[in-house]
Amino acid sequence: MSGWGGQTLPSELRRLARSGRMRDKTGSLAGGYQQANIAILPAAHAEDFRAYVAANSAACPLLAIGEPGDPSLPTLGTDVDIRFDLPRYRVIRHGEIADDPYAVDDIWQDDLVTFALGCSLGFESLVMAAGAELRCHAPGQTCSAFITDISTAEAGSFGGPLVVTMRAVKREQAELVAAITAAHPETHGGPIHIGDPAEIGVDITRPIEGIGLTDVRPDEVAMFWPCGVTSQYALAQARLPLTITHFPGHMLVTDIGTGNSPIKAEGTP
Repeated sequence: MSGWGGQTLPSELRRLARSGRMRDKTGSLAGGYQQANIAILPAAHAEDFRAYVAANSAACPLLAIGEPGDPSLPTLGTDVDIRFDLPRYRVIRHGEIADDPYAVDDIWQDDLVTFALGCSLGFESLVMAAGAELRCHAPGQTCSAFITDISTAEAGSFGGPLVVTMRAVKREQAELVAAITAAHPETHGGPIHIGDPAEIGVDITRPIEGIGLTDVRPDEVAMFWPCGVTSQYALAQARLPLTITHFPGHMLVTDIGTGNSPIKAEGTP
């Protein structure tokens, strides 16, 4: 298959990313398949991070955990190599952004453990299939994400603010969208807030990384869901020597159909 778009298979998107030919945001790609937030950290801290994920499951629904040093995630795709298969990565050292590379094989370590967490981009195709409109679900577009004034539950050295995504939804469709997403905890479940962003400490003119649609039209309402980028702030707070995540909006596209239950962990670190 040449090029890519909404119907491109996840395995093809991963191959394009691996070859350096796909560096785009994944928002509207591979409709019907789950996308995953990625958090990679040393095995010595993996149990604490697993506890953090469990305590904040709405923001961090667990899809899979890799074996230490193993870049594969067999339950998410038989050919996954997490060192190459994201369109872009983010490297965090001692709590600070160090690099945003397109592959991480050159810094891979034998003790690194990969966590794959559910992503709200996976529910967008379900919402659209039900007849609701999402302006952010289009080629080159994505939803926006914001830091809230809500604190997450801490575990070990991991903690920090809850991050949310925002989508502007037609007012008459908000109840439908809330019901559809609530049925899918593997993609964060239902919205945690509908309406005034300020009530959760959000300024919608200031999205994380400046990415995503932020306008809300008169016939729309702002809806907010927990976001897997929450895990990136938890990793930064822990200030570990090395952690690796996805660059915002550049997810791992898996072979798992949207609507499937969270995947059992692929091993114990």
